[in-house]
Amino acid sequence: MLTFHVSLSIQVKFRSADGNVNDICQRHRKGRRPMTGMTLWKDVTLLTMRDTDDAPYGMIADGAIVADGGHIVWLGQAQDIPENYEDAHAISCGGKFMTPGLIDCHTHLVYGGNRVAEFEQRLLGASYEEIARAGGGILSTVRATRVASAEELLASARRRLGQLQRGGVTTVEIKSGYGLDVDNELKMLRVARIMGGQDDIDVRTTFLGAHATPAEFTGDREGYMDLVCGAMLDAVADENLADAVDAFCENIAFSPEQVGRLFDRARELGLPVKLHAEQLSNSGGAALAARYKALSADHLECLDEAGVRAMAAAGTVAVLLPGAFYTLRDERVPPVDLLRKYNVPMAIATDSNPGSSPVLSLSLMINMASTLFRLSPEEALLGVTRHGARALGLADRGQLEVGLKADFALWDIAHPAELSYQVGGNLCIGVVKDGVTVAVSPF
Repeated sequence: MLTFHVSLSIQVKFRSADGNVNDICQRHRKGRRPMTGMTLWKDVTLLTMRDTDDAPYGMIADGAIVADGGHIVWLGQAQDIPENYEDAHAISCGGKFMTPGLIDCHTHLVYGGNRVAEFEQRLLGASYEEIARAGGGILSTVRATRVASAEELLASARRRLGQLQRGGVTTVEIKSGYGLDVDNELKMLRVARIMGGQDDIDVRTTFLGAHATPAEFTGDREGYMDLVCGAMLDAVADENLADAVDAFCENIAFSPEQVGRLFDRARELGLPVKLHAEQLSNSGGAALAARYKALSADHLECLDEAGVRAMAAAGTVAVLLPGAFYTLRDERVPPVDLLRKYNVPMAIATDSNPGSSPVLSLSLMINMASTLFRLSPEEALLGVTRHGARALGLADRGQLEVGLKADFALWDIAHPAELSYQVGGNLCIGVVKDGVTVAVSPF
């Protein structure tokens, strides 16, 4: 049994020689000027999430952590701070808990319009598949996204991104897939790249041209896949707009054979792949993803044991998306026990999108992963830190460890399991990105 000796106070006491953390945040919010010199955070319990620790959560009580140049240079118990760090710029965390910055490894944040009307239709009995086949679903968002300007898409996506950041997210993946032609797919990815350059958060972009077949290619799915694998992906690669390639492998979307064509082309271009797989049916998508050494296979409600074995052998991460499971009122739970049996890492993400998962809280997904999918609180937190990083192919974050990025989230909790326990609200009281405080409570 763990015993926590943490002093909590009503007011957040973030004090330093230069003032409180709110002042620091205001000074650095504009222009992302790096903090000069070393910074020491102390009076904090560290949940390192390291994979080499025997302690649950990799916990270090009465801890301290030092960052310099945007990276962690030391961490451990406060009593062991080396002399050469004792003069570092110091911030007291008031006995709170610190985790790595959260990683939302599957989102669709850039889009036009919303799908509130379809939400009502589902409540009245229509299925997701019925709505999609009637021209709704993804295609309705395609229509709204095509008519929106880049400036309009940027403004709305930034509002969504800010909600995630204030909840402790420091890295987010953003997919295209609501343009479905060359110009609009490029428009979406350019907007996502701009957000990554200006919004105090790291953005990884994923090309999802194979999300659905647009109206102008009705009845000619092969013809549309020719466009995706050819001119569309070439244009994306020419502008270096994508960090990965994704597809929707499903009976209402694209077959394994069609996805295989796209993945072959992605491999030629040196781009890693990931896949929306086994959400509505078991179409062999997870096994396909594994054959291409995909970073991740996502959704997985209909995943079977053969698919789990293939993912384990390939090192492919399972990304679980409880927001879509909840919104669509699905009854098929991803095979968590099988994923555990074969030691497949499980990441958790919001799948933030206008149709099946209008979610803007990764903390809520931690709760849902525990309550709906029966992940332990530690498994759920690993899903938005270490395993979330792995699902994006990132080895420089997701843990508190020397040499990794100084991306932190500070939490007003007395026990780590509170991050799974609380439904709604925001327990995050501070966010540090690359060693710089970028968000604090109150927001």
